[in-house]
Amino acid sequence: MRIPWSVSGRRQWKRTFHFLLWAAVPLMACGQSPPSHDAVLQSPNPAKTDLDACRSHEVRSLPGSHHFASDFIETMINTIASDPIDPPATWGITADLSDSVPAADRALYISKSTDGGETWTQMARVDSRYFDADIAEGLRNGLAVSPGGTDFVITTQEGAFQIFPQSGNSDAVVKAIPGPRVPHPVPTLSLPKKAGDPVRANVVAMTADGKRMIVGYGYFDLNPQLFTYRRDNHGSWIEDGPLPQLPTDLDIFSMQFDNPKRRHPASLYVGTGDQAYRLNFRTKKWTRVDGVGPDSAIHSMTTAGGLHLAACWGVYEPVSPDAVQRVTHAKFLLHRTKDEVGPNIRAYGIEVDPARPNRQVLTAITGVYTTRDSGKHWKRLNDLPEGEFHSAHFNSDGTVIVSGFVGTFLTNPFSNACSPHLRTRDHAR
Repeated sequence: MRIPWSVSGRRQWKRTFHFLLWAAVPLMACGQSPPSHDAVLQSPNPAKTDLDACRSHEVRSLPGSHHFASDFIETMINTIASDPIDPPATWGITADLSDSVPAADRALYISKSTDGGETWTQMARVDSRYFDADIAEGLRNGLAVSPGGTDFVITTQEGAFQIFPQSGNSDAVVKAIPGPRVPHPVPTLSLPKKAGDPVRANVVAMTADGKRMIVGYGYFDLNPQLFTYRRDNHGSWIEDGPLPQLPTDLDIFSMQFDNPKRRHPASLYVGTGDQAYRLNFRTKKWTRVDGVGPDSAIHSMTTAGGLHLAACWGVYEPVSPDAVQRVTHAKFLLHRTKDEVGPNIRAYGIEVDPARPNRQVLTAITGVYTTRDSGKHWKRLNDLPEGEFHSAHFNSDGTVIVSGFVGTFLTNPFSNACSPHLRTRDHAR
């Protein structure tokens, strides 16, 4: 089926078809056989050996069945532990929804890594009562982590939920967070909902102190909504009310505070199915971000070093708080064995190194790309399996976690040893 990407076409498509997100992408193994030359550690460390030799290292410690896409980290969040003795932690959410897994055993998992993504520990398992594995789950589930990881918030087709981890591998305690319901009469939807059902929640952002939160609702129903919440004295989330209506009826794909480290951010950026917008919390006014091309679905954004956008169809770098510029060009896309397909890359995630904002990683439908000069020149990371990649995360040592349908990998793309492995099309000739 050819998908119409115009705004009017997308609206009509949403009203008539279900959104099919899980494509039949086969798992591909790395097939790596790293040499044993690690003289630093007392015992061999396969991840370090691979990274020192500029080989990607496949991560296999995530929970679940390890069938299709269960090793795909949808969202990664970095938190600094409240206890200074504890190391920084990276948190991720995975979805074990393969058809080969019995329906009763399908689950969402929240996991934690304290060693840069080499190993992951299951912190919470959310069973199938709280999501719908048949409708677009496993790709746009949001995750927020409270300071210290005492509890979490996830978003699913069934709404938003507060997750309380339990000891051992027991299922987490799950508490529904109040949110909007499908009205009566039922609006035209592309999802099988009935009046009174929870409206799908998609994006979530929590302030650095863990006391306030914003949740986005309305995925694929032409009525995007943003609600604010605060914690009560018992740690539960209480709805404060809706934010001003977005100046679009297209879906919310991404969301970031202007400064996620601040307890009281000044503004909120939201990426939708057509444009990016900024809400000033003081004036309660929306401003459209200038420079974004027409009909651009903003799949991901980061505000590290300014607003960066990963979109259909392009990658955007910051110009000012309310303006960006597109930086992709015709030789950006490079397949391992195929010619370039044009500048209109379908980008899913963009991450910026907080310590070196000129270094960035882009995850896309055609693989993983890096830049050392703030988006002026890009190179494809070829030491990865072919397939879609959606998320990435910078570690403090400059290594990067990348993840997609084909699995999760550690890479070291900005080391000097990796330069020969990152080639533009011109160099590959």
